[in-house]
Amino acid sequence: MISREARILDTLGAQGSVQVAELARDLDVSEVTIRKDLDALERRQLLRRTRGGAVPPERGDEGAFRDRLQRDSAAKRAIAVEAARLVADGDVIALDTSSTAHYLALELLHRQGLVVITQSLPTASVLMERSDARVIMPGGTLRRESSGLVGPITDALVGRGRVHKAFVGVVGLSPERGLLELATDEAVSKQALVAATDEVHGLFDSSKVDGFALHSFARADQVTSLITDADASDDFVEEWRAVGVPVARVALPDAQTTGTAPVTARAETASRRLTLKEHR
Repeated sequence: MISREARILDTLGAQGSVQVAELARDLDVSEVTIRKDLDALERRQLLRRTRGGAVPPERGDEGAFRDRLQRDSAAKRAIAVEAARLVADGDVIALDTSSTAHYLALELLHRQGLVVITQSLPTASVLMERSDARVIMPGGTLRRESSGLVGPITDALVGRGRVHKAFVGVVGLSPERGLLELATDEAVSKQALVAATDEVHGLFDSSKVDGFALHSFARADQVTSLITDADASDDFVEEWRAVGVPVARVALPDAQTTGTAPVTARAETASRRLTLKEHR
C-alpha cells in the first residue's frame, strides 16, 4: 500500500504544486491531516509550504537527496514494500542514507518496538515523528548529497550487540566486487554496518545493475539477498544466484516493463526464500 506522503509527493512532482483542499478530497482525509503531512514533509525539506498548499523545494546543493527520492519513485516504493516483509516487530535494523531505504522507513512506521540505526537525517526525522522506533544515529560528518552522516562508525557499533538486518542502497554491484559505492566516506560507513549485521539486504532499482562505482562495502558472501524491480535481466539474477545470493524482482503495479517480462513479487519471493534457506 502506497503511503499518503508518497502520494502527496507524486502529485506534487506531476503537477508542480498541491492544494490542501484537493489533497484532502483525493486522499479521503481531513484538511487538518493534510496540513500536518505537509508540515512534516517541509521539515524534511521535501517541499515548501505556501498559502493553502505546497510547491517543490528550492534547488541547491541540499537538493540531491530530494531529487533521488523522486527519481524512479514507483520502483523504489515497490522494492520497499517487499523489503518490509523481512522486518518483524522488535527487530534491530540498519537503514543507510539511500532514498530506497527512506521509502522502507515509511513502510515500517507501524512496526512495534523497532531499534533503527541510521545516519540519514530525513529517515531519522520521519521515524522520530511518526513511529515508536528507538532511533540511533552513530554520528559522523554531514554529507549534503545524501542528507546523512558519513565516516568511520566502527567504534559506535563494536561491542554493542548485533544488528539483525541492514538495508542498503548501491551505486553499482557485481558478483566479483560485491556492493559498491562511489564516495569513499559512504563506503566506509557501510562497511562498518555490514560488519555488525547478521543479514545484509541490497535495495536498488534496476538502473543500478549497470552502475559504475569504485569502492566495495560488502563482498558477495556477506550479502543475504538483493531486491530490485522487474526490469533486472535474467542474466543478472543468474549471476548472483551462482554465488549464492538470491534476487527478488518486484513487479510494479499497473506498470509496463521493458527488457524482461514482468515477474510477480509472490513468485520471486517464494524463490528467494527457498534460496535463502540453501544460502544459510
